[in-house]
Amino acid sequence: MSLESKVKTALDEIRPILQQDGGDVELVAIEGKTVLVRMQGACSGCPSAKLTLKDVIEDKIKEACPEIESVQDADAEPEPQEAPGHSDPFEGRKPIPGVKSIIAVASGKGGVGKSTVAVNLALALKKAGKTVGLLDADIYGPSIPSMLAIEDKPETDGEKLNPIKKHGIYVMSMGFFLETDTPVIWRGPMIMKALEQLIRDVNWGVLDCLVVDLPPGTGDAQLTLVQTVPLNGAVIVTTPSDVALIDVRRAIGMFSQVGVPVTGVIENMSYFVCPHCNEETDVFSRGGGKKIAAEMKVGFLGEIPLDQAIGKGTDQGNPIVVADPDGAQARAFLSIADKISSTL
Repeated sequence: MSLESKVKTALDEIRPILQQDGGDVELVAIEGKTVLVRMQGACSGCPSAKLTLKDVIEDKIKEACPEIESVQDADAEPEPQEAPGHSDPFEGRKPIPGVKSIIAVASGKGGVGKSTVAVNLALALKKAGKTVGLLDADIYGPSIPSMLAIEDKPETDGEKLNPIKKHGIYVMSMGFFLETDTPVIWRGPMIMKALEQLIRDVNWGVLDCLVVDLPPGTGDAQLTLVQTVPLNGAVIVTTPSDVALIDVRRAIGMFSQVGVPVTGVIENMSYFVCPHCNEETDVFSRGGGKKIAAEMKVGFLGEIPLDQAIGKGTDQGNPIVVADPDGAQARAFLSIADKISSTL
């Protein structure tokens, strides 16, 4: 097989994954040991997303063609020199009054249990003695009100909204303002405005930590958050599957590009615990989270089992950290919360 055919085959393998996030890639030319490609990212015009997309494509091509030394963007232009007085788009980040630290819970793709982790992590930080807020920033799929069985609507003091307190933590979500089963069909500017209001127009009070459950991927909501407030760290949730791990690189790359420290990786659904004999079975390729954390030089925070009790707890609005605080599943979240607490 010719070098060109091998490169095209590699791109064909990764193209369906890219297209899930609205991306694509096209081979332009092969010049010596350099491959020129034309990339389309999920966030058009977002340099952090494009750089991360390039890294994913380069890894795939080099894996199939070791003789290739680099992959370049055929449309790349020389970076313009900064004009005098040009400002950093992230330098205007302002803290939320009263909030000591902000931790984002993110994932490269959906379906990895990120919101379940965010809820239980916030509750575990509360059990560790922290005053905790939980912001559901997943505008398209706000599930935290359901996971905490909150049916009340936030009240206002005339200027700002008061978060709803449940299980000792202060909660705010776009889901409080949407009708059940109503889809959110918004473009980027509307998402950005809504997220800014959920951050700034809420009486958060004095918090040791605000946990922010971000939507999956590396789009408008993530960039709005990092441009609006200074994040103390980002926690990346993944499953051990190979497809999920590809997206972990993208998520870590995005936060690195915008100067947000990645606190670590959590491997969710790491192994299955038999409800009858308590034997652990590796349903996926267990250990992938730890491996990718080492590869990307970030911390590994721990493993969460694939356990019916965890899913049942969030489905019933009674998360496992509250429902069974002394159980093995809750202890996994408490252990991770202790590691995060030490970084705040």
